[in-house]
Amino acid sequence: MPLLRVWLVSIVLLAPTAASVKGASPNDAWFQANKDELVALYTHLHSNPELSFQEVKTAERVAAELTRVGAVVTTGVGKLGVVGLLKNGPGPTVLIRSDLDALPVTEETGLPYASQATGLDPAGKPVRVMHACGHDVHMTCLVGVARWLAAHKDQWSGTALLIGQPAEEMIGGAKAMLDDGLYTRFPKPDFALALHVTSDEPTGTVAYTSGPALAGSTAVDVLIKGKGGHGASPHSTVDPVVLAALAILDFQTIVSREINPIHPAVLTVGSIHGGTKHNIISNEVKLQLTLRAYRDDVRDQLIEGIKRRVVGLARSHQAPEPVVSIVEGTPPTINTPSLVARIVPILKATLGASSVKEVEPVMGAEDFGLFGQGGVPTFMFRLGTIPPERVKEAKAKGEILPSLHSARYYPDPAPSIQTGIRAMTAAALELMPAKP
Repeated sequence: MPLLRVWLVSIVLLAPTAASVKGASPNDAWFQANKDELVALYTHLHSNPELSFQEVKTAERVAAELTRVGAVVTTGVGKLGVVGLLKNGPGPTVLIRSDLDALPVTEETGLPYASQATGLDPAGKPVRVMHACGHDVHMTCLVGVARWLAAHKDQWSGTALLIGQPAEEMIGGAKAMLDDGLYTRFPKPDFALALHVTSDEPTGTVAYTSGPALAGSTAVDVLIKGKGGHGASPHSTVDPVVLAALAILDFQTIVSREINPIHPAVLTVGSIHGGTKHNIISNEVKLQLTLRAYRDDVRDQLIEGIKRRVVGLARSHQAPEPVVSIVEGTPPTINTPSLVARIVPILKATLGASSVKEVEPVMGAEDFGLFGQGGVPTFMFRLGTIPPERVKEAKAKGEILPSLHSARYYPDPAPSIQTGIRAMTAAALELMPAKP
């Protein structure tokens, strides 16, 4: 079934009536009593980021926080994943997921708690590391939700399956945890929830998309081969740098001239490496590409177009056969419409209707969609993290705020965390019935 049509199928869950809205999520008094500890946890996580599948200390801290509230914690799931079970009698199992990893970015925020951490990239090269995608906020919200649920067991019944997932940035952590028996070693969830920060919405707000929300992502490596030699004698060589330049330009016509315009697609060459010296023509050039699409057939068309172009270029220039490799990938994140319809009124009742808005899908990618495995309804909503005055000022000046993955992105911690905890707790309470 085409991925864009999946959202049409889900009609089982019913949207709540006004009478069913609980509105019992953490209030201002509860947050004020816990704010200092939660913000301190956030700043610790922000100052001590770790790269994908290297989140040893981060996983340890999240596990310790979940253990502290009484959850039964298992570590090492999918290498470094953390699973916390907070059981409270019969009822649905609700998965609440946070990611753990950070990015190879040198922070430029100037914050007093800015990251100075370093890590090793996949090639073993030292790099600076930063939580430039808000996973530090996600983890803090997960811990805050766990604290509230543990302290208010009279208001819900069921099981909270609290997940600290590694390697979201490498889109490998969700698959690793599922492959390691997440849904067999632990209760299979009836629902799966997550939140993700956004860099263009004000604090105190959340945004959502029903149905297709985030694109599928595929990482592709292209090795373009040539025949090396002296830069002053190009006639005796086959220059892979020239072939790479031709290929990069030709790639742009795949989306613009081969993909149906009504089907979203992105092809970006994010990295090009070749050569060692001014006057040496190298033997090869390596390209790294990211592909984004909502449909499997569109993704396959992108890959086929890449292969056809580089093979054709090699043959026309008498170069060795190139190598195209699929490195990693994850399917689109599809928010189950019936679950969205059930949760959104709760979010509006909790935060106020004007603080909850529907937004369009984006071509960014997430591996949270994999938690929908086996028919589990999923919903990821977006969390505003920028002070309202900063948003207004940027709009007035026609400026674009620093995006996620930017060295200059930083959220406003306290109000972002407060809204995230309130929204996620309200969603969980809607799905786990109150005790009689």
